[in-house]
Amino acid sequence: MTDHTLPPHDAPADAARRDFLYLTTGAVAAVGAGITGWSFIDSMNPAADTLALSTTEVNISGIEPGQAILVQWRGKPVFVRRRTTKEIEEAKAVDVATLRDPQADAVRVKEGKEEWLVLVGICTHLGCVPLGTKSAEPKGDFGGWFCPCHGSHYDTAGRIRKGPAPRNLEVPAYSFVSDTVIKIG
Repeated sequence: MTDHTLPPHDAPADAARRDFLYLTTGAVAAVGAGITGWSFIDSMNPAADTLALSTTEVNISGIEPGQAILVQWRGKPVFVRRRTTKEIEEAKAVDVATLRDPQADAVRVKEGKEEWLVLVGICTHLGCVPLGTKSAEPKGDFGGWFCPCHGSHYDTAGRIRKGPAPRNLEVPAYSFVSDTVIKIG
């Protein structure tokens, strides 16, 4: 009869080798998971062409009091309106406590530049683009903008005054580069 038993091994050396292989395998797996995770998270960042459109400059020198223009920023419509003195006075005279989304006119415009109103032109109800930028378009019951899809009326500060929209039109981040140029974004 032959003995098929394995020759005796040096147990401490085998254990050290096994521990080294476990640690090395674990470290390689952790680095691989980290690289894969980082690539996945990095893929969620905006594309370079989107980042290039993150700001836009608008020449406002040709806009007369009472007129508005529509520009694109980040693929969204933006209303830039030069308000008349009457429109500013009406917007300031509104009792903020009566508004669904209470905001004073002063927090929706830049100090010293109250005649200029910059708004993202997307209705806060279902994402339609309200009318009122062009002179022939209806401006609603409060002289601002009107969304004909569901009947939301915005005032000359872009605040919701009537209809189903829950919030005011959004004011994007913007600044005055000069007296004739606004930088949005």
